[in-house]
Amino acid sequence: MVKRIGIIVGSIREKSYSKSLAKAISGFFPKNTEINMIRIDDLPLFNPDLDQDVSLRPSSYDRFRREVKAQDALIIISPEYNRTIPAALKNAIEVGSRPMTDIVFNGKPTLIVTQSAGSMGGFGVNHHLRQALVFLNAIAMPQPEVYLSEIHKVVDKEGNLLRTDTTTFLQLVVTNFLAFADRFMD
Repeated sequence: MVKRIGIIVGSIREKSYSKSLAKAISGFFPKNTEINMIRIDDLPLFNPDLDQDVSLRPSSYDRFRREVKAQDALIIISPEYNRTIPAALKNAIEVGSRPMTDIVFNGKPTLIVTQSAGSMGGFGVNHHLRQALVFLNAIAMPQPEVYLSEIHKVVDKEGNLLRTDTTTFLQLVVTNFLAFADRFMD
């Protein structure tokens, strides 16, 4: 049974809609589920040279890798920037992709939730994340896919969902994700 779920938010803005959405989605999990927000804002730009010498490797690389590894499953909630993955999130994925012999995303059931201010709902970022995560052997939940358009009409800055249909949909997504992730637990 899934006990620990890590949430990685693709925006590092203080009052981002993705953070608000993470707060809202967190409330749909059973009380015995540990929800952990995994920071990405303190990760220096990925540089493989830094992993060659432990004394050079940023402690935030180790912290991020350790935290992701400790989770039973992951949720990535992200805005779309220029039809693709925000730089901070892409950087975090790169950090988690090393060392190649111990990729932290390996075998992790992962829910991808994307949003945008426009009408596409983060379609581009959703598919680019799926592409990257497949290579890293994460197990992205195939259905339902989550694209939330006009995010300012979906959630407020405090994490309150504004539409009943979205609330119902996200509750269903969480229920399906727990069942999906449970299939991969030992």
